[in-house]
Amino acid sequence: MPPNDVFNRHITGIKGIGTAAAGHFERLGISTIKDLISHYPREWEDRGRKIPLKNWDKAFVCTKIKILAHDWFGSGYKKTLKVYVEDESARASLICFNRPFLKNQLLPGREFHIYGKFDYRFGEIQSSSFELEPIDNRPFTIDSRVCLILPVYPLTAGINQLAMRKFMYSAIVNYVPLMENELPEEIIKKYYFLNKSESFRAIHFPFSFDELEKAKKTLVYEELFQMEMMIGQRAMNRKTITRRKTALPSKKINSSKIISAFTPLQQRLIERLPFSLTSSQKDAVLQMNDDMDGPYAMARLLQGDVGSGKTLVSFLAALKAIEGGAQAALMAPTELLARQHAENAAAMLEPLGIRIAFLSGNIKSAGRKQLLSALQDGNIDLVAGTHALFSKDVEYKNLGFVVIDEQHRFGVLQRQAIISKAKDVPPDFLMMSATPIPQSLALTVFGDLDVTIINEMPAGRKPVKTHLALESGADRVYDFVRRELKAGNQAYFVYPLIEGDSEEKDAELKDAVSMAERLSKEVFPGHSLALLHSRVEENKKREIMDSFRKGEIKILAATSVVEVGVDVKGASCMVIEHAERFGLAALHQLRGRVGRGDRQSYCFLVYSENLTDDAKARLKIMLNSNDGFVIAEEDLKLRGPGLLGGIEQSGFLKLGIADPFRDVEVLEMARKDAFTILDILT
Repeated sequence: MPPNDVFNRHITGIKGIGTAAAGHFERLGISTIKDLISHYPREWEDRGRKIPLKNWDKAFVCTKIKILAHDWFGSGYKKTLKVYVEDESARASLICFNRPFLKNQLLPGREFHIYGKFDYRFGEIQSSSFELEPIDNRPFTIDSRVCLILPVYPLTAGINQLAMRKFMYSAIVNYVPLMENELPEEIIKKYYFLNKSESFRAIHFPFSFDELEKAKKTLVYEELFQMEMMIGQRAMNRKTITRRKTALPSKKINSSKIISAFTPLQQRLIERLPFSLTSSQKDAVLQMNDDMDGPYAMARLLQGDVGSGKTLVSFLAALKAIEGGAQAALMAPTELLARQHAENAAAMLEPLGIRIAFLSGNIKSAGRKQLLSALQDGNIDLVAGTHALFSKDVEYKNLGFVVIDEQHRFGVLQRQAIISKAKDVPPDFLMMSATPIPQSLALTVFGDLDVTIINEMPAGRKPVKTHLALESGADRVYDFVRRELKAGNQAYFVYPLIEGDSEEKDAELKDAVSMAERLSKEVFPGHSLALLHSRVEENKKREIMDSFRKGEIKILAATSVVEVGVDVKGASCMVIEHAERFGLAALHQLRGRVGRGDRQSYCFLVYSENLTDDAKARLKIMLNSNDGFVIAEEDLKLRGPGLLGGIEQSGFLKLGIADPFRDVEVLEMARKDAFTILDILT
């Protein structure tokens, strides 16, 4: 039987694992032999280092003991065996809760190796958590060598540590020697890696800690290398489809003649702007122009902090596509944001003769029919909308450019659905993220895309000043906001709940509905206030945001529905109540709703007492940094790669022993090697 088929066998093929045990393993996600040997230890115990009983106050005792005598205490079902033991340094007692059968094994005079945690209680050294091995029987022996470094595994009910080790040992002895190397031989030699079978044996039952480290390095690299090969292959597959019969020649950017590289429509828009593009914005547009002139469809991720001008860059790129006779679509996760994009596009692009439309699921009947007909006939150049852009009844005459804003809000299938609306040839597509993606994740989840970073803010922008405030000191925050309102500025108040929730009663969380009433009547009487949350009808949302942008509404009490895309230059204060209830990305996005103009702006993070350590860490990070990329790295440290937005939808980030953040240097090595090999193959 080929090795791959061997490893795909059900774990009941391992001696001792029956139907009941297999059910327990299922809870750990283990059903095959491959799953079992890929269930890595969380730590390792050094059974070769002697720690005598007299040093019981160390982490563990590891010594040879002799059984002295038995005793019992308690009565009935609480009757418990007590075993007196000694080594060359001291005496101790083993408390054998629920293990009366040990009386027949731990006979006076017999000797054992013991490993366990001891305490000093009731005038003696005691342990109720211990493992024993007969002197003449060390159970984990491979190639006549005793394994004295034993694995400690994540467990589930029904499987104890000793049983897990025995099952794993059986798999390692009987199946792992059949493994064949998957890494190229030149890579193994280049980095002095272990063979695959050696790596799996040593990760579970190493003969030394040096060998264990080599096994870790080998397996971490192999996982990342295989992932980067998949990413590289995906990029190669995309480039096997030539977009045009005759590709336009690729142009090199001449930074000294940067204006000449813009298209006529792009140049006209730039001349109409009341401000100058930043160098980062110019470079981003020119990179995309170069992509769009190439033989293959553009696939690019545009990253930039909140307020850095990504949307304008996407409009400029869309102009190039439209000049070439294509249609452009801009997809946003919420109707509020999509409508704002449509309004901004209309203000900037319609004077250039570009035909703009907005499409959402709330557009019904005749209006929708007319819009869809215009799209199909090519009478709309750029359409902004929500997921409605890839509805079944939506057809485009010539979709050639797709922008996906706030990409982490969409799954892989949703992204593919809008891209598949293009006919015959794949469109250029641009994914935008205002939640900066750490380097390690950019090389994994988006590793098949070209990445552009806008790392400058528009001229005149001042960093938002962030302050922490205890909930008991909220009145001082209100006083500050009151002064800002009198100066003609506006303010946001954001809450974690729409309305009070009975399940959250003990937490006494403030909610947007009740606080809107209190702010309006008690705290800021005389100042116009509106309430905004996800349950507000879409037309009403639009009216509220229009009034807030015009300055007719001075205070907006809201939930995190205002987290993305809301651009109100008159707002100078962001007050986030129960800030400890929000994640770092959300806090940074909310803070980015102010400071959109040239006035000094402020963010107040109002928090409750008795914070968790994670909540304290998040607030401290927000206090110390305005840099979204720094915040994203810290978020990754706190939450891990598997929990960040969009990662679980990526379709391939399923790692066992590797961690893209911890192992970022290995990731870069593996990526370079993988892409070098793919270049050779092509």
